Amino acid sequence: MTIEKTNRVNGLLDFYEPLLTEKQIVYIVLYYRDDLSLGEIAENYHVSRQAVYDNIKRTELILEKYEEKLHLFQQYQSLNLKLDELKAYVQQHYRTDGELLTLVDQLENMEE
Repeated sequence: MTIEKTNRVNGLLDFYEPLLTEKQIVYIVLYYRDDLSLGEIAENYHVSRQAVYDNIKRTELILEKYEEKLHLFQQYQSLNLKLDELKAYVQQHYRTDGELLTLVDQLENMEE
């Protein structure tokens, strides 16, 4: 499992978690956010390792399908990139404009 994949799944979860079943949420959160192994999850829930693996893979596909249709995570990433560009530009060209710096900070804090 790569860090890029882990970050992507966690990002998709941030947006689409409410659309998943409780069981899907539990398994994928334990695997990706809490870094438990398939075996540990299987043991904790008294199911086979294969059942956990299948559930996680299905959930990953579901998350990707939601993103394919809704593009919420992609839009969030794009907005963050533009915000970073704006912030760098303002810092370089308008660092003495307190009001502009405040507005950029407010924009940045809106996403939290």
